[in-house]
Amino acid sequence: MEIWVNNEQETVELTAEHEELIRRVAERALQLAGARLGTNVSVSITLVDDETITDLNRDHRGLASPTDVLSFSQLEGEEMGDLPEGEPLPLGDIVISVERCVSQAAEYGHSFERELGFLTAHGMLHLLGWDHQTPEDEAAMMAKTEEILAGLGLSR
Repeated sequence: MEIWVNNEQETVELTAEHEELIRRVAERALQLAGARLGTNVSVSITLVDDETITDLNRDHRGLASPTDVLSFSQLEGEEMGDLPEGEPLPLGDIVISVERCVSQAAEYGHSFERELGFLTAHGMLHLLGWDHQTPEDEAAMMAKTEEILAGLGLSR
């Protein structure tokens, strides 16, 4: 699995351990929720500030407010058979607001690392086709997110 982590914010100092956590969560999400795709996939995860994610949220969802995580799938409507042999399947892009991550960790009473893991897992599940449009789907997605995090020692 190819994972590109891009830190484009300067609000919170992120360490190599944070980047490694993001990678481990993304890999575990693929293992538990996207096994049918195999491991020859790629994903880009970008860490931004509230201003940047507000702009993206407005441009792509029509909501002029910050959000915690956005996912942009590259598979929707694409033919998987069109990829060159051996090339990783591009799942898409995840954008995480580090400012939202900090505030939500404080609000929920857990660590920044747990919230960063949660947002990474949530974004990965969206790229793997999960959604939370109905209460049943939301419960299933939350349970899968918790399963991903528990396996990495990030349970509540």
